[in-house]
Amino acid sequence: MANPVQFIQQTRAEIAKVVWPTRREVVLTTIMVFLLATIAAIFFSLVDLGIRTGLTAVLETFGS
Repeated sequence: MANPVQFIQQTRAEIAKVVWPTRREVVLTTIMVFLLATIAAIFFSLVDLGIRTGLTAVLETFGS
């Protein structure tokens, strides 16, 4: 087991290797996530509406 000083040194060395995203990359990625989530929500809402309409039509046709 490594001693605490070695652990902190190794941790700092690993953190120094991390390539952090720029502010612009973070903003663009965030916008893309919100945009794709909105598109997915609209798509699934339309699919739900289509299934509900079709099921209602079938039940009205064959129901009592």
